[in-house]
Amino acid sequence: MARPQEFDTAEALYKAMDVFWRKGYEATSLADLLDATGLSKSSLYATFGGKREFFLAAFDAYRQGRAAEMHRILGHGPARQAIERFFRTLFADVATPGPLRGCMSINQAVEMAPQDVSIRERVIGDLQYIQAALTQEVERGRADGSIAATRDPAELGRLLVLGFPGLQVMARAGFPPQELEHALALLLSHLD
Repeated sequence: MARPQEFDTAEALYKAMDVFWRKGYEATSLADLLDATGLSKSSLYATFGGKREFFLAAFDAYRQGRAAEMHRILGHGPARQAIERFFRTLFADVATPGPLRGCMSINQAVEMAPQDVSIRERVIGDLQYIQAALTQEVERGRADGSIAATRDPAELGRLLVLGFPGLQVMARAGFPPQELEHALALLLSHLD
């Protein structure tokens, strides 16, 4: 008879996600994961498989949370302001002490996607999902009058999703807040 599980799987996943998010996949050791989650090696392997499977589960949990957060922000109030609020969440880590985590999908676009097909597909899927949501928000903004741009909404959605990783990288690189604000204002000026 198997022993009953004595830990909260979701909590362990969240703690592992934080480690992977801060350190990246390659720099995260098994010892880091065991220390962060409080799991034994046997519990980790029995529940999640190995480091890669644990990472994929944590990355998928991150992606689901990011999508939920995006939909919490977009679709409410005037569309242009909702798009701006969405982009401002990219700078949230800048004001917080400690290592900047940024967007885990953008981090993985650089770290693992070039050599890992599963990660590449997830990152591409995330960017396509964000682009579709931003395109829909541009369409909503044209209807509610908060976006005056006459350019095709799909093109504007593509432009906005191009700005997404650029602003992430600028924030993580340590650009001063006023330069981030200027870059965001420039990006959003295409909606006017």
